[in-house]
Amino acid sequence: MKKVLVLGAGQLARMMDLAGAPLGMDIKAFDVRTNKVVHPIDPEHIYGDLNQGIAECDVITAEFEHVAHSTLKVCEETNKLFPNSDAIKTGGDRRLEKALLDTCNIANAKHVVIENKTDFDSAINLLQLPIIFKSALEGYDGKGQWRLKDPQQADIIWQEMSEFIANASSSTPQGIIAEQMVAFDREVSIIGARSTTGEIAVYPLTENHHTNGILSVSLATPVAEALQAQAFEVFTKLTEKLNYVGVLAIEFFQVGEQLLVNEIAPRVHNSGHWTQQGADTCQFENHLRAICGLPLGSTQLIRPTAMVNIIGEDDIPDEIFSIPSVAMHWYDKEKRDGRKMGHINLCGQSEVELAERLMTLAAVLNKTSFPDLNNFAANYLANVSN
Repeated sequence: MKKVLVLGAGQLARMMDLAGAPLGMDIKAFDVRTNKVVHPIDPEHIYGDLNQGIAECDVITAEFEHVAHSTLKVCEETNKLFPNSDAIKTGGDRRLEKALLDTCNIANAKHVVIENKTDFDSAINLLQLPIIFKSALEGYDGKGQWRLKDPQQADIIWQEMSEFIANASSSTPQGIIAEQMVAFDREVSIIGARSTTGEIAVYPLTENHHTNGILSVSLATPVAEALQAQAFEVFTKLTEKLNYVGVLAIEFFQVGEQLLVNEIAPRVHNSGHWTQQGADTCQFENHLRAICGLPLGSTQLIRPTAMVNIIGEDDIPDEIFSIPSVAMHWYDKEKRDGRKMGHINLCGQSEVELAERLMTLAAVLNKTSFPDLNNFAANYLANVSN
């Protein structure tokens, strides 16, 4: 039985535990808020501190990229940490991420690193409006971002950003990345795994839809071979450069037939939750297989699948269970505005059937909690019905 310690005790550690149980794996989670090792599903069960957790496990991994560098150092020294600390740090710092992309000659948005007012002014001169500014550390779900569309807004935005940098609580100095905003056709992501033996397996590209800066729907359907091959090449370059082990997510902007990397996430990812019902081997199981040296499972799409995030809502009508192929995944969290509380996976034997079921789901769910779902489903149905 492999014993795995996950750095972080959120829903991703929970889903790793659910995937690892049938494999006979013992999964525990290090809660960074309490500095205690707990059970991923029942955190009231405490198993000691980090040192004890490290001593009793075979493998260490992470469910998020903003792990304290001191913690990563302790874990790295044991030779049990997968992916390695450099990969985790890169995913948690947009400055390192951009440097990696440039080193690997991978297409991404034109950008400038900002650490002071001089850099800010230079970025405005070098990049064309509109410009998006993203915090280098700890920005997610639309947080830590500013958009400059009018030069007259520059002073106000710089004031907000300078205060944000000055008030940063991270041990690593905060910074800002200025990016040329991309007029993209859609946002897509690829989830893949690389094992300790160097074996690589990737899932099909997934189309992602956001609401108020938070992922609301991911759609996994058959993908054009040329586009999939392009994403696979990027995945291979990055994972081999990082000597990466585990699941890695790469988010892209699709512009015509070109993919531009938006960001990477060195972990299992929200846009890969569809794999629980849409693939023979879900991303959580493949992550565990990868870090434990097991052969990777199939990543083929077995049927068109959609994942719908449940955001800030803890009450879903039981009527959804009358929809064929629906699967409910709660995270057992306390309700809070903007918080990911769970997700719903939905499948169809064809894209038309999936779109029709999404329409049915949208009709059942609260329109306030899922404001864009009906329009998304209607547009999708129109597209696949032609």
